[in-house]
Amino acid sequence: MNGAAEWSNWAGCERAGCTVVSPRGTAEIADAVREAAAQGRRLRPVGSSHSFSGIACPEDVQVRLDRHAGVLSLDTTTGLVTVEAGMPLHRLNDLLSAAGRAITNLGDIDRQTVAGALATGTHGTGARHGAFSTQLRALELVTADGEVLRCSAAENPYVFEFARVNLGALGVVANVTLQTVPAFALEVEEVSRPLFEVLDQFGELADGIDHFELYWFPHTDRVQTRYKTRRPLEEGLAPLGRMRTWFDEELMANDVFRVMVATGRRVPAAVVPLNRVAVRFWGSRTYTDRSERVFTTNRRVRFKEMEYAIPRAALPEAMRRVRDAVESSGWRIPFPVEIRVLAPDDIPLSMASGRETAFIAVHVPAGSDHSAYFGAVERIMADYGGRPHWGKIHGLDAEALRRVYPLLDEFAALRDRLDPEGLFSNAYLDRVLGRPGGPLE
Repeated sequence: MNGAAEWSNWAGCERAGCTVVSPRGTAEIADAVREAAAQGRRLRPVGSSHSFSGIACPEDVQVRLDRHAGVLSLDTTTGLVTVEAGMPLHRLNDLLSAAGRAITNLGDIDRQTVAGALATGTHGTGARHGAFSTQLRALELVTADGEVLRCSAAENPYVFEFARVNLGALGVVANVTLQTVPAFALEVEEVSRPLFEVLDQFGELADGIDHFELYWFPHTDRVQTRYKTRRPLEEGLAPLGRMRTWFDEELMANDVFRVMVATGRRVPAAVVPLNRVAVRFWGSRTYTDRSERVFTTNRRVRFKEMEYAIPRAALPEAMRRVRDAVESSGWRIPFPVEIRVLAPDDIPLSMASGRETAFIAVHVPAGSDHSAYFGAVERIMADYGGRPHWGKIHGLDAEALRRVYPLLDEFAALRDRLDPEGLFSNAYLDRVLGRPGGPLE
């Protein structure tokens, strides 16, 4: 399937006109790559277009993988599952659940494709658990010459090391093999607490809870904490009732919140009282459900996001500075600030590479100006060696990124070897990696 199209990402902040190719199977992906190369056109793969940055923005040809999204194998003995790259996470979760398996840690959005989640370093939370890419065991990569490179710890291990978070810069990922675990439940406790009390106990909370996260509504002094504890399915489930789920997740978190955001955009002075009302509606609740149902949420209110990873020990100080920056400004921020944690890993372009990590994510409504707010937070993050999420808005270029990613030059050199003409590049990748074949800018 080929044709011209107008593309935009989920938030509507990145747009482009392009030619769309929708291959089915690795051979058709390779054909599309060879054709683009022969025509001297740049090509970008796209999954769900959920990235807020320009990482997926196509300049000439877009490879859409929605027809390349099947399950190739699932071994319930080893727990290995191999899927085509366009498989969305929500479908994968359902398939694994039916087989008694699960992904051990997930982010709170399940609309991304498997390949897109790997490419951008998508992560959940948990001081003893890694990002989605830590669960990768093998992949097939279609390189710029149309060849298929099979990569794992045993086969092309050097490419595999860097391809675990690859930015879509090394080629088109065709198939991936992931390590799954036996299906499990999560017991959830949600409690509203004072912000500074939680920051004072942050290290203890992060270490003592399997999956810990918190949300701070700007212009208030309280946070909503979420404690998620792993439980065997055999202990039983106690999910929220249908009406409570509808009230909390659909009515309040989406419909009412959408009205609050729209009101705040029309009348900025209303944001502060609305946020203070919102935290009063945050109650305490406890429930137990399957992991994939707890990890992920349905978000229909569109926004723009920036997220930074910093050393976990620096989080309390950094968050106090973010709070002070917000409260001393004239901004009116209707979206909560999200804080999560992650175990260190050994992936070169992972935000958690080599250090215990905490994340601070900030949001504004889609269509609104983010520059002052995001810029101020970004300057604070720089003081702690902050690493931006590749799929979210940030202002760093290659020169700045090489200071926080020690192997960025090595990644760029591998990109130049696999894609010397920049077939898979775009303006975003030129900015964060430098142009193919040239020095880092």
